[in-house]
Amino acid sequence: MLSFLYTYLTNLPRWHLVAIVLVGYLVYYLMEVVKRPILAVSDGPFKKYLRKHIPTLEHKFWPTFWCVESRAQTVFASILRSNIMPAIEYRRQVLTLKDGGQVALDWLETGCDPESPIIIILPGLTGESQAEYIKCLVTAANRAGIRTVVFTNRGLGGVALKTPRLYCASNCEDLSEVVRHVRQAHPHVRMGVTGISMGGLILGNYLARKSDEAKSILTAATIISVPWDVHKGCASIEQPILNNLLGRHLASSLCRTVSKYDILRGEEFEWDMNQVLQSKTIKQFDSAFTSKHFGYKDVESYYSDATLHNKLHQIKVPLLCLSAADDPFQPLDAIPVKAAAKSSHVAILITARGGHIGFLEGWWPANKDQYMGRLFSQYFAATLFDPDNEFYRTMQLMMEHNLTASTSVPGSPKVQTPPPPPSPPVAAASAIRKKSIPF
Repeated sequence: MLSFLYTYLTNLPRWHLVAIVLVGYLVYYLMEVVKRPILAVSDGPFKKYLRKHIPTLEHKFWPTFWCVESRAQTVFASILRSNIMPAIEYRRQVLTLKDGGQVALDWLETGCDPESPIIIILPGLTGESQAEYIKCLVTAANRAGIRTVVFTNRGLGGVALKTPRLYCASNCEDLSEVVRHVRQAHPHVRMGVTGISMGGLILGNYLARKSDEAKSILTAATIISVPWDVHKGCASIEQPILNNLLGRHLASSLCRTVSKYDILRGEEFEWDMNQVLQSKTIKQFDSAFTSKHFGYKDVESYYSDATLHNKLHQIKVPLLCLSAADDPFQPLDAIPVKAAAKSSHVAILITARGGHIGFLEGWWPANKDQYMGRLFSQYFAATLFDPDNEFYRTMQLMMEHNLTASTSVPGSPKVQTPPPPPSPPVAAASAIRKKSIPF
Protein backbone atom coordinates (compact mmCIF):
# COMPACT_ATOMS: atom_id res chain seq x y z
CA MET A 1 0.00 0.00 0.00
CA LEU A 2 2.71 2.47 0.99
CA SER A 3 4.79 1.58 -2.04
CA PHE A 4 1.76 2.16 -4.29
CA LEU A 5 1.14 5.54 -2.68
CA TYR A 6 4.80 6.47 -3.06
CA THR A 7 4.77 5.46 -6.72
CA TYR A 8 1.59 7.48 -7.34
CA LEU A 9 2.91 10.61 -5.64
CA THR A 10 6.27 10.50 -7.41
CA ASN A 11 4.55 10.06 -10.78
CA LEU A 12 1.61 12.37 -10.08
CA PRO A 13 0.19 13.81 -13.32
CA ARG A 14 0.28 17.59 -13.43
CA TRP A 15 -3.49 17.93 -13.82
CA HIS A 16 -3.97 15.77 -10.70
CA LEU A 17 -1.75 18.16 -8.74
CA VAL A 18 -3.65 21.18 -10.05
CA ALA A 19 -6.98 19.54 -9.15
CA ILE A 20 -5.81 18.73 -5.63
CA VAL A 21 -4.64 22.31 -5.06
CA LEU A 22 -7.88 23.78 -6.42
CA VAL A 23 -10.07 21.47 -4.36
CA GLY A 24 -8.02 22.21 -1.25
CA TYR A 25 -8.30 25.95 -1.80
CA LEU A 26 -12.03 25.66 -2.47
CA VAL A 27 -12.52 23.83 0.84
CA TYR A 28 -10.46 26.50 2.62
CA TYR A 29 -12.44 29.28 0.92
CA LEU A 30 -15.83 27.84 1.86
CA MET A 31 -14.89 26.98 5.44
CA GLU A 32 -12.56 29.82 6.45
CA VAL A 33 -13.26 32.77 4.16
CA VAL A 34 -16.99 32.91 3.45
CA LYS A 35 -18.67 34.03 6.67
CA ARG A 36 -21.84 35.77 7.76
CA PRO A 37 -20.91 39.24 9.05
CA ILE A 38 -21.31 40.02 12.74
CA LEU A 39 -23.69 42.85 13.64
CA ALA A 40 -22.80 44.44 16.99
CA VAL A 41 -25.58 46.65 18.40
CA SER A 42 -27.88 46.45 21.38
CA ASP A 43 -31.08 44.42 21.09
CA GLY A 44 -33.44 47.30 20.47
CA PRO A 45 -35.29 49.35 17.85
CA PHE A 46 -32.23 50.14 15.73
CA LYS A 47 -31.19 46.52 15.37
CA LYS A 48 -34.73 45.47 14.45
CA TYR A 49 -34.96 48.19 11.83
CA LEU A 50 -31.61 47.27 10.29
CA ARG A 51 -32.48 43.58 10.11
CA LYS A 52 -35.81 44.39 8.49
CA HIS A 53 -34.71 46.92 5.87
CA ILE A 54 -31.12 46.07 4.86
CA PRO A 55 -31.03 42.69 3.05
CA THR A 56 -27.21 42.72 2.81
CA LEU A 57 -26.96 42.19 6.58
CA GLU A 58 -28.57 38.76 6.27
CA HIS A 59 -26.21 37.41 3.61
CA LYS A 60 -22.75 35.92 3.82
CA PHE A 61 -19.92 37.99 2.43
CA TRP A 62 -18.29 36.15 -0.49
CA PRO A 63 -14.90 37.80 -1.07
CA THR A 64 -13.42 37.59 -4.55
CA PHE A 65 -12.19 33.99 -4.84
CA TRP A 66 -8.68 34.86 -5.98
CA CYS A 67 -8.31 37.93 -3.75
CA VAL A 68 -9.06 37.12 -0.12
CA GLU A 69 -5.93 38.38 1.64
CA SER A 70 -6.38 41.73 3.38
CA ARG A 71 -3.62 43.66 1.61
CA ALA A 72 -4.68 42.17 -1.73
CA GLN A 73 -8.25 43.32 -1.12
CA THR A 74 -7.00 46.79 -0.22
CA VAL A 75 -4.70 47.22 -3.23
CA PHE A 76 -6.75 45.48 -5.92
CA ALA A 77 -9.93 47.31 -4.86
CA SER A 78 -8.16 50.60 -5.55
CA ILE A 79 -6.72 49.41 -8.88
CA LEU A 80 -9.92 47.85 -10.20
CA ARG A 81 -12.19 50.73 -9.20
CA SER A 82 -9.74 53.21 -10.73
CA ASN A 83 -10.07 51.40 -14.05
CA ILE A 84 -13.82 50.70 -14.10
CA MET A 85 -15.17 53.88 -12.48
CA PRO A 86 -15.14 56.81 -14.93
CA ALA A 87 -14.46 60.34 -13.77
CA ILE A 88 -17.57 62.03 -12.39
CA GLU A 89 -18.63 65.50 -13.43
CA TYR A 90 -19.47 67.26 -10.18
CA ARG A 91 -20.83 70.72 -9.59
CA ARG A 92 -18.10 72.33 -7.51
CA GLN A 93 -18.87 74.81 -4.76
CA VAL A 94 -15.94 76.47 -2.99
CA LEU A 95 -16.99 77.27 0.57
CA THR A 96 -15.12 79.96 2.50
CA LEU A 97 -15.02 79.12 6.21
CA LYS A 98 -15.20 81.60 9.07
CA ASP A 99 -11.41 81.81 9.43
CA GLY A 100 -10.92 82.52 5.72
CA GLY A 101 -9.94 78.96 4.77
CA GLN A 102 -11.60 77.24 1.83
CA VAL A 103 -12.93 73.74 1.23
CA ALA A 104 -14.51 72.16 -1.83
CA LEU A 105 -18.04 70.80 -1.92
CA ASP A 106 -18.49 68.63 -5.01
CA TRP A 107 -22.16 67.93 -5.79
CA LEU A 108 -23.66 65.12 -7.86
CA GLU A 109 -27.36 65.75 -8.42
CA THR A 110 -27.82 64.33 -11.93
CA GLY A 111 -31.08 62.45 -12.30
CA CYS A 112 -32.17 63.19 -8.73
CA ASP A 113 -35.27 65.07 -7.63
CA PRO A 114 -34.48 68.65 -6.48
CA GLU A 115 -35.98 67.78 -3.08
CA SER A 116 -34.36 64.36 -2.71
CA PRO A 117 -32.24 63.59 0.40
CA ILE A 118 -28.57 64.59 0.60
CA ILE A 119 -25.53 62.64 1.81
CA ILE A 120 -22.32 64.45 2.78
CA ILE A 121 -19.27 62.24 2.10
CA LEU A 122 -15.89 62.65 3.82
CA PRO A 123 -12.94 60.99 2.00
CA GLY A 124 -9.93 59.41 3.67
CA LEU A 125 -6.48 60.73 4.60
CA THR A 126 -5.55 62.42 1.32
CA GLY A 127 -8.67 61.59 -0.66
CA GLU A 128 -10.92 63.83 -2.74
CA SER A 129 -14.04 63.51 -4.88
CA GLN A 130 -12.40 61.56 -7.73
CA ALA A 131 -10.96 58.90 -5.40
CA GLU A 132 -12.13 55.50 -6.61
CA TYR A 133 -13.90 54.52 -3.37
CA ILE A 134 -15.71 57.87 -3.31
CA LYS A 135 -16.95 57.33 -6.87
CA CYS A 136 -18.19 53.90 -5.82
CA LEU A 137 -20.36 55.40 -3.07
CA VAL A 138 -21.47 58.42 -5.09
CA THR A 139 -22.57 56.17 -7.95
CA ALA A 140 -24.49 53.87 -5.59
CA ALA A 141 -26.30 56.83 -4.03
CA ASN A 142 -27.09 58.32 -7.44
CA ARG A 143 -28.69 55.04 -8.57
CA ALA A 144 -30.89 55.22 -5.46
CA GLY A 145 -31.95 58.77 -6.33
CA ILE A 146 -30.00 60.42 -3.48
CA ARG A 147 -27.96 63.58 -4.00
CA THR A 148 -24.38 63.56 -2.71
CA VAL A 149 -21.86 66.24 -1.83
CA VAL A 150 -18.21 65.30 -1.29
CA PHE A 151 -16.49 67.45 1.34
CA THR A 152 -12.84 67.79 0.33
CA ASN A 153 -10.54 69.01 3.10
CA ARG A 154 -8.40 72.15 2.95
CA GLY A 155 -5.45 71.92 0.61
CA LEU A 156 -6.81 68.95 -1.34
CA GLY A 157 -8.72 68.52 -4.58
CA GLY A 158 -7.26 71.58 -6.30
CA VAL A 159 -8.55 74.16 -3.81
CA ALA A 160 -6.05 76.83 -2.82
CA LEU A 161 -4.83 76.86 0.78
CA LYS A 162 -5.79 80.36 1.93
CA THR A 163 -4.67 80.06 5.56
CA PRO A 164 -1.77 78.17 7.22
CA ARG A 165 -4.07 75.43 8.44
CA LEU A 166 -4.82 71.97 7.05
CA TYR A 167 -6.91 69.27 8.73
CA CYS A 168 -6.58 66.41 11.18
CA ALA A 169 -8.52 63.40 12.47
CA SER A 170 -9.53 64.98 15.77
CA ASN A 171 -10.73 68.36 14.52
CA CYS A 172 -14.36 68.54 13.38
CA GLU A 173 -14.90 72.30 13.22
CA ASP A 174 -14.72 72.43 9.42
CA LEU A 175 -17.22 69.58 9.16
CA SER A 176 -19.56 71.35 11.54
CA GLU A 177 -19.50 74.44 9.31
CA VAL A 178 -20.13 72.34 6.22
CA VAL A 179 -23.07 70.48 7.80
CA ARG A 180 -24.68 73.73 8.94
CA HIS A 181 -24.09 75.31 5.52
CA VAL A 182 -25.75 72.42 3.67
CA ARG A 183 -28.66 72.44 6.10
CA GLN A 184 -29.14 76.19 5.68
CA ALA A 185 -29.14 75.83 1.87
CA HIS A 186 -31.52 72.85 1.98
CA PRO A 187 -33.68 73.28 5.09
CA HIS A 188 -36.47 70.88 4.16
CA VAL A 189 -34.72 67.65 3.15
CA ARG A 190 -33.36 64.74 5.11
CA MET A 191 -29.59 64.60 5.40
CA GLY A 192 -27.10 61.84 6.00
CA VAL A 193 -23.31 61.77 6.25
CA THR A 194 -20.59 59.20 5.58
CA GLY A 195 -16.91 59.10 6.57
CA ILE A 196 -14.32 56.73 5.13
CA SER A 197 -11.10 55.85 6.98
CA MET A 198 -9.74 59.12 8.43
CA GLY A 199 -12.92 60.83 7.24
CA GLY A 200 -14.66 58.40 9.58
CA LEU A 201 -12.54 59.66 12.47
CA ILE A 202 -13.51 63.26 11.73
CA LEU A 203 -17.16 62.28 11.41
CA GLY A 204 -17.13 60.13 14.54
CA ASN A 205 -15.62 62.95 16.58
CA TYR A 206 -18.23 65.34 15.22
CA LEU A 207 -21.09 62.97 16.11
CA ALA A 208 -19.68 62.49 19.63
CA ARG A 209 -18.56 66.02 20.48
CA LYS A 210 -21.38 67.92 18.80
CA SER A 211 -24.02 65.31 19.40
CA ASP A 212 -26.92 67.72 19.92
CA GLU A 213 -26.12 69.72 16.80
CA ALA A 214 -25.71 66.54 14.77
CA LYS A 215 -28.98 65.10 16.06
CA SER A 216 -30.86 68.27 15.13
CA ILE A 217 -29.59 68.21 11.52
CA LEU A 218 -28.75 64.64 10.50
CA THR A 219 -31.08 61.69 10.08
CA ALA A 220 -28.49 58.93 9.73
CA ALA A 221 -24.74 58.32 9.32
CA THR A 222 -22.30 55.64 8.22
CA ILE A 223 -18.59 55.08 8.82
CA ILE A 224 -16.46 52.74 6.67
CA SER A 225 -13.06 51.22 7.53
CA VAL A 226 -12.34 53.63 10.36
CA PRO A 227 -9.26 53.08 12.57
CA TRP A 228 -11.23 52.92 15.83
CA ASP A 229 -8.19 53.01 18.12
CA VAL A 230 -5.65 55.26 16.42
CA HIS A 231 -2.78 54.05 18.60
CA LYS A 232 -3.34 50.41 17.61
CA GLY A 233 -4.17 51.33 14.03
CA CYS A 234 -0.91 53.20 13.63
CA ALA A 235 1.06 50.33 15.19
CA SER A 236 -0.66 47.87 12.85
CA ILE A 237 0.15 49.83 9.69
CA GLU A 238 3.83 49.93 10.68
CA GLN A 239 4.10 46.12 10.88
CA PRO A 240 6.53 44.67 8.35
CA ILE A 241 6.50 44.20 5.43
CA LEU A 242 3.30 44.69 3.43
CA ASN A 243 1.49 46.81 6.02
CA ASN A 244 4.52 49.05 6.27
CA LEU A 245 4.59 49.54 2.49
CA LEU A 246 0.98 50.74 2.56
CA GLY A 247 1.78 53.10 5.42
CA ARG A 248 4.81 54.50 3.63
CA HIS A 249 2.72 55.16 0.54
CA LEU A 250 0.25 57.21 2.59
CA ALA A 251 3.05 59.05 4.40
CA SER A 252 4.51 59.96 1.02
CA SER A 253 1.12 61.33 -0.07
CA LEU A 254 0.95 63.49 3.07
CA CYS A 255 4.44 64.85 2.43
CA ARG A 256 3.52 65.73 -1.16
CA THR A 257 0.45 67.59 0.09
CA VAL A 258 2.28 69.84 2.56
CA SER A 259 5.25 70.38 0.24
CA LYS A 260 3.01 72.25 -2.23
CA TYR A 261 2.24 75.13 0.11
CA ASP A 262 4.77 77.84 0.94
CA ILE A 263 2.23 79.25 3.39
CA LEU A 264 3.10 76.36 5.72
CA ARG A 265 6.80 77.27 5.78
CA GLY A 266 8.29 79.85 8.09
CA GLU A 267 10.27 80.39 11.25
CA GLU A 268 7.11 81.36 13.15
CA PHE A 269 5.82 77.78 13.01
CA GLU A 270 6.74 75.09 15.52
CA TRP A 271 7.46 72.51 12.86
CA ASP A 272 10.53 72.16 10.68
CA MET A 273 9.28 71.52 7.15
CA ASN A 274 12.54 69.86 6.11
CA GLN A 275 12.09 67.35 8.93
CA VAL A 276 8.41 66.91 8.05
CA LEU A 277 9.21 66.03 4.44
CA GLN A 278 11.63 63.32 5.59
CA SER A 279 8.81 61.39 7.30
CA LYS A 280 8.63 57.75 6.22
CA THR A 281 5.60 56.68 8.26
CA ILE A 282 2.29 58.26 9.17
CA LYS A 283 3.31 58.46 12.82
CA GLN A 284 6.53 60.24 11.96
CA PHE A 285 4.54 62.75 9.90
CA ASP A 286 1.98 63.26 12.66
CA SER A 287 4.76 63.68 15.22
CA ALA A 288 6.69 66.20 13.12
CA PHE A 289 3.71 68.12 11.73
CA THR A 290 0.08 67.29 12.60
CA SER A 291 0.38 67.21 16.39
CA LYS A 292 2.29 70.51 16.41
CA HIS A 293 0.02 72.03 13.77
CA PHE A 294 -3.02 71.54 16.02
CA GLY A 295 -1.41 72.36 19.36
CA TYR A 296 -0.91 68.92 20.94
CA LYS A 297 2.05 68.34 23.22
CA ASP A 298 3.00 65.16 21.34
CA VAL A 299 1.69 62.65 18.83
CA GLU A 300 0.36 60.34 21.56
CA SER A 301 -1.88 63.12 22.86
CA TYR A 302 -3.15 63.74 19.34
CA TYR A 303 -3.95 60.06 18.79
CA SER A 304 -5.72 59.80 22.15
CA ASP A 305 -7.90 62.77 21.25
CA ALA A 306 -8.66 61.43 17.76
CA THR A 307 -9.55 57.88 18.75
CA LEU A 308 -13.20 56.76 18.62
CA HIS A 309 -13.47 53.42 20.41
CA ASN A 310 -14.30 55.10 23.74
CA LYS A 311 -16.85 57.64 22.42
CA LEU A 312 -19.72 55.49 21.16
CA HIS A 313 -21.93 56.31 24.14
CA GLN A 314 -21.89 60.01 23.20
CA ILE A 315 -23.36 59.53 19.71
CA LYS A 316 -27.06 60.33 19.21
CA VAL A 317 -27.40 60.00 15.42
CA PRO A 318 -28.17 56.45 14.15
CA LEU A 319 -24.79 55.24 12.91
CA LEU A 320 -24.01 52.09 10.89
CA CYS A 321 -20.30 51.20 10.64
CA LEU A 322 -18.59 48.73 8.30
CA SER A 323 -15.27 47.20 9.34
CA ALA A 324 -13.28 44.17 8.19
CA ALA A 325 -11.75 41.85 10.75
CA ASP A 326 -8.55 41.72 8.67
CA ASP A 327 -8.19 45.46 8.05
CA PRO A 328 -4.43 46.16 8.05
CA PHE A 329 -5.13 49.66 9.37
CA GLN A 330 -7.09 48.41 12.37
CA PRO A 331 -6.57 45.13 14.28
CA LEU A 332 -9.68 43.17 15.17
CA ASP A 333 -9.15 43.44 18.92
CA ALA A 334 -9.46 47.25 18.72
CA ILE A 335 -12.95 47.25 17.17
CA PRO A 336 -15.28 48.28 20.05
CA VAL A 337 -17.70 45.38 19.70
CA LYS A 338 -18.69 45.28 23.37
CA ALA A 339 -19.41 49.00 23.41
CA ALA A 340 -21.51 48.69 20.26
CA ALA A 341 -23.41 45.76 21.78
CA LYS A 342 -24.54 48.14 24.54
CA SER A 343 -25.24 51.08 22.23
CA SER A 344 -28.73 52.13 21.16
CA HIS A 345 -27.46 54.30 18.28
CA VAL A 346 -24.25 52.69 16.96
CA ALA A 347 -24.16 49.42 14.99
CA ILE A 348 -20.91 47.89 13.74
CA LEU A 349 -21.01 45.33 10.92
CA ILE A 350 -17.83 43.23 10.84
CA THR A 351 -16.94 41.07 7.85
CA ALA A 352 -14.34 38.32 8.17
CA ARG A 353 -12.44 39.63 5.14
CA GLY A 354 -12.38 42.85 3.17
CA GLY A 355 -9.13 44.67 3.96
CA HIS A 356 -9.16 48.46 4.14
CA ILE A 357 -11.93 50.00 2.00
CA GLY A 358 -11.82 46.82 -0.07
CA PHE A 359 -14.79 44.48 0.30
CA LEU A 360 -14.37 43.02 -3.21
CA GLU A 361 -16.78 40.21 -4.06
CA GLY A 362 -17.58 37.99 -7.04
CA TRP A 363 -15.34 36.09 -9.45
CA TRP A 364 -14.40 39.29 -11.25
CA PRO A 365 -15.40 42.34 -9.19
CA ALA A 366 -15.84 44.68 -12.14
CA ASN A 367 -19.52 45.39 -11.69
CA LYS A 368 -20.57 48.62 -10.04
CA ASP A 369 -22.79 46.89 -7.47
CA GLN A 370 -20.19 46.02 -4.83
CA TYR A 371 -20.69 45.11 -1.17
CA MET A 372 -19.61 48.46 0.27
CA GLY A 373 -21.77 50.51 -2.10
CA ARG A 374 -24.74 48.18 -1.75
CA LEU A 375 -24.75 48.37 2.05
CA PHE A 376 -24.32 52.15 1.86
CA SER A 377 -27.21 52.70 -0.56
CA GLN A 378 -29.59 50.27 1.18
CA TYR A 379 -29.05 51.95 4.53
CA PHE A 380 -29.55 55.48 3.31
CA ALA A 381 -32.46 54.60 1.03
CA ALA A 382 -34.23 53.07 4.04
CA THR A 383 -33.44 55.90 6.47
CA LEU A 384 -33.61 59.00 4.28
CA PHE A 385 -36.64 58.32 2.09
CA ASP A 386 -38.71 56.71 4.86
CA PRO A 387 -42.11 57.31 3.17
CA ASP A 388 -44.15 55.90 6.07
CA ASN A 389 -42.02 57.62 8.75
CA GLU A 390 -41.12 54.20 10.14
CA PHE A 391 -37.51 55.23 10.73
CA TYR A 392 -38.64 58.45 12.39
CA ARG A 393 -40.72 56.42 14.83
CA THR A 394 -37.76 54.07 15.30
CA MET A 395 -35.55 57.03 16.25
CA GLN A 396 -38.03 58.03 18.94
CA LEU A 397 -37.93 54.48 20.32
CA MET A 398 -34.12 54.57 20.16
CA MET A 399 -34.07 57.70 22.32
CA GLU A 400 -36.37 56.05 24.85
CA HIS A 401 -34.24 52.89 24.76
CA ASN A 402 -31.10 54.97 25.38
CA LEU A 403 -32.69 56.83 28.30
CA THR A 404 -33.89 53.59 29.84
CA ALA A 405 -30.41 52.11 29.62
CA SER A 406 -28.76 55.24 31.04
CA THR A 407 -31.07 55.31 34.09
CA SER A 408 -31.02 51.58 34.83
CA VAL A 409 -28.14 51.91 37.31
CA PRO A 410 -29.43 52.07 40.92
CA GLY A 411 -29.34 55.59 42.30
CA SER A 412 -29.13 57.29 38.89
CA PRO A 413 -31.34 60.36 38.51
CA LYS A 414 -34.61 60.25 36.64
CA VAL A 415 -34.42 61.83 33.22
CA GLN A 416 -37.39 63.32 31.45
CA THR A 417 -37.80 62.17 27.87
CA PRO A 418 -37.27 65.22 25.63
CA PRO A 419 -39.73 65.89 22.82
CA PRO A 420 -38.60 64.34 19.53
CA PRO A 421 -37.19 66.65 16.86
CA PRO A 422 -39.64 67.65 14.13
CA SER A 423 -39.71 65.29 11.18
CA PRO A 424 -38.79 66.93 7.85
CA PRO A 425 -41.27 66.55 5.03
CA VAL A 426 -41.46 63.72 2.39
CA ALA A 427 -20.74 52.70 28.31
CA ALA A 428 -17.16 53.11 27.76
CA ALA A 429 -15.69 50.97 24.98
CA SER A 430 -14.02 47.66 25.63
CA ALA A 431 -11.96 45.70 23.14
CA ILE A 432 -12.57 41.98 22.69
CA ARG A 433 -10.33 39.06 22.11
CA LYS A 434 -10.27 37.63 18.63
CA LYS A 435 -11.47 34.24 19.82
CA SER A 436 -14.82 35.70 20.89
CA ILE A 437 -15.76 36.41 17.23
CA PRO A 438 -16.41 33.29 15.09
CA PHE A 439 -14.15 34.21 12.17
